Amino acid sequence: MIAMQYSFALPADYDMAIVRERIGSKGPLLDRLPHLAFKAYLYAERGESKENLYAPFYLWHDETGMHDFLNGPGFAGVAQAFGWPSVRTWTPWHASVGAGIRQARHATRSVEAIAPHSDLAQLRQREEQHVRHALECGALAVVIGFEPVNWSIVRLCLWRGEPALPPLPNEQRYRVGHVSAPEAVQQ
Repeated sequence: MIAMQYSFALPADYDMAIVRERIGSKGPLLDRLPHLAFKAYLYAERGESKENLYAPFYLWHDETGMHDFLNGPGFAGVAQAFGWPSVRTWTPWHASVGAGIRQARHATRSVEAIAPHSDLAQLRQREEQHVRHALECGALAVVIGFEPVNWSIVRLCLWRGEPALPPLPNEQRYRVGHVSAPEAVQQ
């Protein structure tokens, strides 16, 4: 599996209705995308956040789906509409995706730098405790990703209602406009 996210910081006076309309029209197009575990269409509006953001988060079953998307017309359309983003990727240490994932309306995402010479096994165990706690508090999906180039961890939780956990350091809270989750789509 591969976790992936890109983010666009939009001007303070940007009409976020454009983002919500784009999510409404484009979101369902990926509902049956091969190799996709889920795509959460995340956004945050200034006032709830420091800035207006559009920041989709993906969980791919394998690199084939990720490459097909990044090399295809879907990503070209995003880049044309919002600019050429830096795409961050992580290898999941953990990924829990519940059957109700498409009901997610809120998300939390934090990225933490890993200090040099950290005990990675101990860090991974700590992250597993975070997963269990988030799921006990009602998270519909939890992804913990590990990236050893710049040494970081990403934590994503999707929630039906307001997040039930206190904010983590470096946490960004989002609204979820749509979740494409092919395995959760009724056949």
